[in-house]
Amino acid sequence: MNRPLILNPAPHRLPAEALVTVNRAIAEIRRGGMICLTIEGQPAALMLAAEATTDSCLQRLSEISDGAPRLAMSVRRAEALGLSAEGKVVLVESAGEALTAPLAARVADPLAPGRPIGGLSVVATPAPLWAEAAVALVKHARLLPVALTSPASQLPAGMLAVDGQAVLDHAKQSALALRRVAEARVPLADAEECRVVAFRPADGGIEHLALVIGQPDREAPVLARLHSECFTGDLLGSLRCDCGDQLKGAIAAIAQAGGGVLLYLAQEGRGIGLVNKLRAYNLQDDGLDTLDANLQLGFDDDERLYLPAVEMLRLLGIGQVRLMTNNPAKVEGLTRYGVAVTERVPHIFPANDHNRRYLSTKAARSGHLF
Repeated sequence: MNRPLILNPAPHRLPAEALVTVNRAIAEIRRGGMICLTIEGQPAALMLAAEATTDSCLQRLSEISDGAPRLAMSVRRAEALGLSAEGKVVLVESAGEALTAPLAARVADPLAPGRPIGGLSVVATPAPLWAEAAVALVKHARLLPVALTSPASQLPAGMLAVDGQAVLDHAKQSALALRRVAEARVPLADAEECRVVAFRPADGGIEHLALVIGQPDREAPVLARLHSECFTGDLLGSLRCDCGDQLKGAIAAIAQAGGGVLLYLAQEGRGIGLVNKLRAYNLQDDGLDTLDANLQLGFDDDERLYLPAVEMLRLLGIGQVRLMTNNPAKVEGLTRYGVAVTERVPHIFPANDHNRRYLSTKAARSGHLF
């Protein structure tokens, strides 16, 4: 167990420039800054994240753009606002009160204080590619999926420009750019023979982890678990979900089987991030189930991607697995990219009074097999 786990194959070689530029754009909009989206090398739109903007930023957007700012939002959020929409993204304008930063925040966040929102209308459905890229970018930043946008004919001096197609391709390219950056022996209470391997994309983005337990035989199907990080369940022991039980149970089961791997994926809250998961919890306390809460926020019911897991398995030299899961989407997510799932191993734990509705929703509406 002292030898490196990853000898071959090498990481995919991808141009890092586009990845890095998108990562810079993510940081810029998270702090309330403005960026320019380009399409085929030409400026197309200026954008701000609705959640993070201020009136002064919105005023500057109005002054340097070619048209009045509008709201690009996911079709899920548009539907939650009662707007008829098609496609993935729509452009919306306010025909009622003037578009201000507080109004944009209320449009983006169903928990934001303020009177009911009226006077919104869809002006483009499906939206242009730059609007789709704007919403994708705020999702990558784990912000609410609404952006303030306005067309641009030229790039303002000193402003960061990012290619819209690179934004749309970012999740896939980031997964393919994963590489091993660290590895160490980490004895666990239920699996003393364990090594933790860290993977980071070429742009320096969020790391994913692999727990390699025991001595898995990579010539045979490896017992494996894909586990999306859950701060509340895994670390705090929250009773609202079964994630902590699943994590501990998988580690113990893999150790008892003699070896396997648990991939700990940085996809909190089914891919919407911790802050948005906490927002969804508030909506659940108001009566929505876990799926409808995500939709009300403007996200799909499950935003997770499984290509990072596929690439991690490839770098670990694992091509076939016995997958510990109750979720058929995980089986499909691996097989789509060439990992052979030879068996689905049920991974079920008792419900409690706090997560009973959560588990029944997963079974009834997301197809989980309990």
